[in-house]
Amino acid sequence: MTIASLPGMLRFGSRNDPLWIEFDRRIGHYSMNTSHYHIEYEVFYLLRGERNYFIKDSVYHIRPGDMMLVDSYALHRTSEISEPNHERIVFHFNPSFFNGYPQEDKELLLAPFSGGYPFVRLNMQEQMQLEALLISLLNELNERPPGYPLHIRNMANEVLLFAARHILKRKAQPDVELTPVQRKVTDIVRHINLHFREPLHLDLLTKQFFISKGHLCRVFKEVTGFGFTEYVNITRIKEAERLLRETDWSVTQVSEHCGFENFSHFGKVFKKLSGLSPRAYRKLERSGSGG
Repeated sequence: MTIASLPGMLRFGSRNDPLWIEFDRRIGHYSMNTSHYHIEYEVFYLLRGERNYFIKDSVYHIRPGDMMLVDSYALHRTSEISEPNHERIVFHFNPSFFNGYPQEDKELLLAPFSGGYPFVRLNMQEQMQLEALLISLLNELNERPPGYPLHIRNMANEVLLFAARHILKRKAQPDVELTPVQRKVTDIVRHINLHFREPLHLDLLTKQFFISKGHLCRVFKEVTGFGFTEYVNITRIKEAERLLRETDWSVTQVSEHCGFENFSHFGKVFKKLSGLSPRAYRKLERSGSGG
C-alpha cells in the first residue's frame, strides 16, 4: 500500500499520551492559527507540497523530503506559500516516552533536538529509507492488526534513530537561502528574543531596522505567521510559564521580569494564551498534572 492510497487523516494516541502521531492530507489553503509550543519533542516530515516553517528565530522554506526537529517548548508555526495542498506526518514525543531507556540511548535519541539547527534536507536515498519506515507505520495504523501499537512505537523509535544518525554524520548544515525580507524579519525576531524583557515599541524598531511600520507588520506576519504584537506576547508568556514552573517568584515579579508594564494586562494575556490564570497555571504544574 502506498501513502497516496491511505485515508486523508490518521491518528495514534492523543496529547496526554507519551507518543502522539498525526498524519494529514490537507486540500486547499491552510495555516496554523494558534501559537504553538509544547513540552513534547516534535518530528515534522513533509510528504507533499511546500510550506514556510518558522521556529525560534528563523524561517525555512520546506519541500517534500524535508524534516523539522522541534525541541521541547520551542515556539514554531507553519504557514502556506503558494501551493495550497500539502501532506505531512508529525510525531510528538512526551519526555515520559523515554522513561526506562538507558541514559546513553535517551541521549542519542534526543540529540537531534538539541543541536541548534532544526532543519534537515534529505537526499533521495535517505528519503526512500525514511518513507519506507513511515509507510510501514501508517499502514499498520490504518489496518490496526493485533499488536499494532507495539509496531508503531517501534517504528517511532526507528524514526528517532534515523534522525539521530543523520545528524551525527552530517558534516555541515544545509544551505538555507533567505530573501532580503526574510533576513530582515529574522533580524527583528532575534532582537525580540533577546530584548523581550524591555519595552518593545514599533516606532523604535522601525527606526532601528530602517523599515516603515506598515511594511514591518505586513512582512512580519507573512514570514513568521505571527502578528508582531502576538509574537512579542507569546515570547513573554512562554518565559513567564517557565518561571512559574521553575522558580518561587511571585506572579508580580514574573510579570515585571517578562516585560509587562501592567500587571492586569499580563493576567489577561497569560489567560488568553495559556487558558489559565498565572496562579492556576503554577498550581496545575506543581500538582504533577501539567504537560
